[in-house]
Amino acid sequence: MNRNRFVPIIIAVSVVAGIIIGTFLANRFSGNRLNIINTSSNKLNDLLHIIDEQYVDTVQISDLVEKAMPQILSELDPHSSYISAQDATTANDDLRGSFSGIGVQFTIKRDTVYISSVIHGGPSEKTGLMPGDRIISVDEEPYVGEVVSNEETMHRLKGEKGTKVKLGILRHGEKRNFTITRGDIPVHSIDATYMLTSELGYIRMRNFGDTTYPELLMALAQLQQEGFKGLVIDLRGNGGGYLAAAIQTVNEFLPNDRLIVYTQGRKAKREDYKSDGRGSYQRLPLIVLTDETTASAAEIFAGAIQDNDRGIIVGRRSFGKGLVQQPIEFSDGSLIHLTIARYYTPSGRCIQKPYEKGHTEDYEQDLITRYNRGEFFNEDSIQQTGEQYKTTIGRIVYGGGGIMPDYFVAEDTTLFTPYFTQCATRGLIVEFCFNYTDQNRAELSRFETAPQLVQYLQHQHLVEQFALFADSKGIQRRNNMIRHSQKLFENAIYGNIVYNMFEMQDYLQYINQNDLTVQRAIQLYETGQTRPTTQSQELPNQKTQKKKVAQASPHSTIPTQPLHRFLLC
Repeated sequence: MNRNRFVPIIIAVSVVAGIIIGTFLANRFSGNRLNIINTSSNKLNDLLHIIDEQYVDTVQISDLVEKAMPQILSELDPHSSYISAQDATTANDDLRGSFSGIGVQFTIKRDTVYISSVIHGGPSEKTGLMPGDRIISVDEEPYVGEVVSNEETMHRLKGEKGTKVKLGILRHGEKRNFTITRGDIPVHSIDATYMLTSELGYIRMRNFGDTTYPELLMALAQLQQEGFKGLVIDLRGNGGGYLAAAIQTVNEFLPNDRLIVYTQGRKAKREDYKSDGRGSYQRLPLIVLTDETTASAAEIFAGAIQDNDRGIIVGRRSFGKGLVQQPIEFSDGSLIHLTIARYYTPSGRCIQKPYEKGHTEDYEQDLITRYNRGEFFNEDSIQQTGEQYKTTIGRIVYGGGGIMPDYFVAEDTTLFTPYFTQCATRGLIVEFCFNYTDQNRAELSRFETAPQLVQYLQHQHLVEQFALFADSKGIQRRNNMIRHSQKLFENAIYGNIVYNMFEMQDYLQYINQNDLTVQRAIQLYETGQTRPTTQSQELPNQKTQKKKVAQASPHSTIPTQPLHRFLLC
């Protein structure tokens, strides 16, 4: 009995001893890191408590925390980020393959939401909404003026499947009311699939999401029926997406047991991802197009093709985003994307371009820096600061950020003038095309195909009409410059109107006819240069395309193209 009385005392002493020993070992072998974290955490909590208790004005502590989270993460690297609970549900809509909404694309003009297109088979089409409609109220509340924004419009129009939203629509001066039941809206990863020539197929991939791989298989099956013998995959403008989607798609083109990519971090051990040999197009001649907006998962795809010497890369150096983010959710529904590792191509080079912690401004200005030093126009201006690596056949590739193309294609600015640049950067070309489409929609709707529409537009003197429009907006007419940039204006105006009236594929088919990178890809295929070699790959006429023309601006071509003008909801 006496012995049993001492059992609780012995257990208590053992627990205390264990705590003391555990604390000692933790401090001894972790450099007292736990205490540092706890101390810092307490310091932040103390600061918020002091502000709440003693600050001169009333402060919403939750708002302070929301604003502090992005600032803290920005001190780590350019891609660790915080997403609020309100934004978390829609953060990856573009990659999931579908979302719940009303099924329209819209743009905002003069503080009013204009419906630019209606998704075929979606809730809005079934209800009777039409391109050109103006949204003037949502759920019987006026929705015009300063309150209108892209974010607020998407917030009001998106929602859970089965819920309803009542829209007040202005159509040809008459107000109408529509009640729309939200439904699933598909989001596609592949913008275009068609034949560039009788043998060469083309696929434009905008991101890597949940549906990218099945969409790719369907696109390849379509091209197979059309008899393609070679393929161009256009990754320009592709900002990336899911790692798994990139691995699945590139696996379709690689032989068995080829390294696609590996990841490694301080706390994340190396993990290799290899091809399984099940791809149906392991020998198909392959050309991948990249530029400075090709990033992340798209660079994984391009890097795997290049390092395995499976195809050729054509265009300009890619963005250089090679940090792996893991989503971590908080109890309130908000989440962070925390960088836990880096991507490495099969040769061992890191895709990520250099950055300085806490200096995201310099990082975000990198593309302008590249432009200013001539990298878009002259291959010799590209600064290769990384280590050298070798592909499977011994070709030298470089680390230090981004994927360098095997064949460089300079941005063509020979037709640029200050007049064209000013019109483009102010968004006047896009605005003119939207107005023209809106005012002539009935006439333009007569044409069943984009080529028929373009043929009609060629006889409407649209460049002259645009010059009058630009003059009304304060840009003085410059006849010599207009003549010099005539072809640029025509391409931009016709392309935008085609996009307004048809689909993205129709737009891409039109502009690709004059796209230097696409034309280079066709030339390379026709001359049998789709397999990498250890010999120099520069074409005889490549040097003539390296000439820099000083009249362009860093953003001169962006506003003329409608790839990101309209938002989907």
